[in-house]
Amino acid sequence: MTNRKSYCGKPFPAAGGGVRKGWIFAAICLLSLILATGAAQAQNRTLTVFYEGTDHELHVYRIWGKKPGKTLLLIGGIQGDEPGGFLSVDHYADFSLIKGNLIVVPRANFQSILLNRRKINEDMNRKFAEDRNENYEAKIVQILKQLIHESDCLLNLHDGSGFYAGTWISDQRNPSRFGQSIIADADTYVAPDTGRTLYLGDIARSVCEVINGQIEDPDLHFHFNNHRTREEDSPNKEQRKSATFYALIQAGIPAYGVETSKSLPLEDKVRHHNFAINAFMDWLDIVPENPGLNLDPPALHYLVVSVNDSLPVAVKDNQVLRVAAGDTICISHIEANYERGLSADVLGLGAVNDFRRNIRVDRPTRIVVRKDFIPCGSVYLELGPGRLPTAAVSERGEAVSSMLVFRMKINGVESVFPNHGRARLIRGDTLQIVDVLSGRIEPEEVTVNFKGFVGNLENNTGEDRGYVIDTARDLWPRYSIDKKGKTYPIVVTCGEQTVGDLYVELTEPELKYLVFRKADGALVCAAPDQAAEIDPDAPIELVDIRTNMPAEAGLEAFLSRHGKNRQPLPMNLPVTMGKRLPGADRIELMYNRLLIGTIPLASAAAAGKKMEPETAEAGILRPPAGRDNPGNNS
Repeated sequence: MTNRKSYCGKPFPAAGGGVRKGWIFAAICLLSLILATGAAQAQNRTLTVFYEGTDHELHVYRIWGKKPGKTLLLIGGIQGDEPGGFLSVDHYADFSLIKGNLIVVPRANFQSILLNRRKINEDMNRKFAEDRNENYEAKIVQILKQLIHESDCLLNLHDGSGFYAGTWISDQRNPSRFGQSIIADADTYVAPDTGRTLYLGDIARSVCEVINGQIEDPDLHFHFNNHRTREEDSPNKEQRKSATFYALIQAGIPAYGVETSKSLPLEDKVRHHNFAINAFMDWLDIVPENPGLNLDPPALHYLVVSVNDSLPVAVKDNQVLRVAAGDTICISHIEANYERGLSADVLGLGAVNDFRRNIRVDRPTRIVVRKDFIPCGSVYLELGPGRLPTAAVSERGEAVSSMLVFRMKINGVESVFPNHGRARLIRGDTLQIVDVLSGRIEPEEVTVNFKGFVGNLENNTGEDRGYVIDTARDLWPRYSIDKKGKTYPIVVTCGEQTVGDLYVELTEPELKYLVFRKADGALVCAAPDQAAEIDPDAPIELVDIRTNMPAEAGLEAFLSRHGKNRQPLPMNLPVTMGKRLPGADRIELMYNRLLIGTIPLASAAAAGKKMEPETAEAGILRPPAGRDNPGNNS
């Protein structure tokens, strides 16, 4: 017996005949209507992505109303540490309009947003004048300039310091502050190309009235802030390089900076920006159809990750993805409760934003997902033994200490050390514990303690990540393993459980010898604590320093008198001791401000004799007896 589904309580007719053709025709008509509706909606909104796959990816949304009208350009995030502006603009990318048009740039400077910094190379809002510096900021500004010329009005949204006031009231409320103001570069401006007069001040004051009608606290009301940018006595001449000044002078359109106060809670900053945008839309007769506001905390649902270009896998927040050492991963999709402003950072391996990039994994780490600069989820990367047929996804279990690695900076250069490993340093090196990484451990869940170092004497929590440690001055030898200051443990604990350690071994810095060039061109080796006979009135050159250190960074040579007065002794430059430091009696070698060796100086003239030929010959181009050959420098 054939099952036949019902429609509105009546069974479908059997297949065949004219009835079937009628249903097919109706289905085609319905599909055509759906496609036409979808096409119309697609034509009302477009997204253009510039520099896709880079840290400075730029998204531009164009929204057209059902009826023609004016075009308002919204720019947020041109300076990345001002979230009120870009989070407000972000809401307008989802608008539908009955009348008028929007061009929405929620995150003009995405890289600076990810790092929560005002700028990366240069301040992007100071790049709109003549500029010869070619960097990513300049490329984005060229796109923004094109958008300005497509618009009838520009709003550049910021968070500013304090509260603007026309007269001095307090340090936080005066004419030099920007917060809670609508900024323009002039009160009125006559566009030379069209002869049109722009009444910028009147428009801004009218908008402020609309905004202030929605803000109960008068201390938070908005005011018009005329920067008088073109005038010679303007205190804001730097604004001549800004987006608003370019829009006014070059495009001849009204342009405003909208500044909420950085002192306000984030939700209030976003809401006040929305008040301003809505008021300007009303002035331009741009009519929205479905405005919305979403300030839910960001949350990662899952990532779609491909390993070695294989079939992608979905990895949920807080899960572990197990791969083999040397595998390449690519994050192709981020599913979260927001669509925009998302990035994925493979800690220690990739760049600021590793979304859609191929990243080679050679250590356990984690993928941090951020909504703008706010972390909203993690996926953990763990290395499995040998080549795996497919990537394995599992839940986080107990910490696996063998999967832990240490990220360190030695003299500012980042290095990675395995768990239970040894970091061999020279005393005087600087050391910074950047982080510990594991496929199973959340870095915030552990404590990393350098035994023998206290970063904060007033509040010793035992957490020592982030401090720059001077190994010559900051360590307490009694806490070293040998009690002599040679080996110190770094211990990682998770609750009461020790999950990792690293041993720092210190070797004493040693000066082996210095090489001088005398006025007659002869090269002379001078060993520590062995007097070097040098004429103080004749120039000498320091041409080489030999130590037990692999690099010369941090090494400095000084002329000294009685071990007190010091004058730098430069490399490869002739120096006359009597002129540089009269009475100098020694050369001292310092490593990161630590004295590691002394060469006594003896004046041949004072001794009443010259060096014997055989003595001079013995010192030329030969290291002192019992010392390493220069080729064996470690």
